[in-house]
Amino acid sequence: MTFTSHMDQALNEARAAALRGEVPVGAVLVAPDGRVVAAAGNRTRELCDPTAHAEILALREACAAAGSERLPGYTLWVTLEPCAMCAAAIANARLARVCYGAADPKSGGVAHGARVFTHPQAHHVPEVIDGIADEAASELLRDFFANRR
Repeated sequence: MTFTSHMDQALNEARAAALRGEVPVGAVLVAPDGRVVAAAGNRTRELCDPTAHAEILALREACAAAGSERLPGYTLWVTLEPCAMCAAAIANARLARVCYGAADPKSGGVAHGARVFTHPQAHHVPEVIDGIADEAASELLRDFFANRR
């Protein structure tokens, strides 16, 4: 199997989220055969839904398409370290792998904060690959928040 990064598409989703006035986070979910099955950017403000993070939206779309609440073998590409809520959803969906860009020391739930996958209560622990296109993802976030101040 050849490793293919889908972070460029996740970054495009993040850029689109920023244009909508949303925090620029994008996610892409890839099936075991390499097909992109879902892509999303944050929509919390647009949908008036605090759970409408890019990861959750991509998981919902992929689970609906698969007709299952579990997605074993799937890989999630996301521009920012998932928060605790998203990390718990990732564990519940039984994803094989999470690849993320920028670390999130303030609100992250994988390598920072709650560190959801390290708890004995975690239903499943995916492989985690961090730092992919982290500078591009970090720059999007910095620019977004700098323009808000």
